[in-house]
Amino acid sequence: MRIIEDDLSGEAIQALLAYHFEQMHVNSPPGMAYVLDIDGLKAPGVSFWSIWDGDDLLGCGALKELSGDHGEIKSMRTHPDHMGKGAGAAMLDHIITVARERGYKRLSLETGSTPTFLAPIALYKKRGFENGDSFAGYAASDFNQFFHLDL
Repeated sequence: MRIIEDDLSGEAIQALLAYHFEQMHVNSPPGMAYVLDIDGLKAPGVSFWSIWDGDDLLGCGALKELSGDHGEIKSMRTHPDHMGKGAGAAMLDHIITVARERGYKRLSLETGSTPTFLAPIALYKKRGFENGDSFAGYAASDFNQFFHLDL
């Protein structure tokens, strides 16, 4: 597997992100899908990566800078044809490493609480993320939850 910084211009990554956007809206109550669109992923302060095995796109992930010492994980998605191959874990490890290299003290994320989100939540917990308070202006609800990793 290789992870590259991605400019979001390729057909494969655009298709995966379209799938990601659709799934986030289908699996979230109205107004509760806090997904960044492509312009949001290209915004200053956001780094975006894709993970590949040869010519096969396995997944993607992003890191948004919230402050000089706090980052947020965004757009973590494994391609449905490549589930269970370790791409999500590799991407999460990459994002954690980059956050540490940037001197972040904390890494956070917002996610859902329905069964669709159980596998990613298990991965975050395995890497040491813990449930916590909302952050960055997110409104807490019965649907969403917040995880934090002190670096």
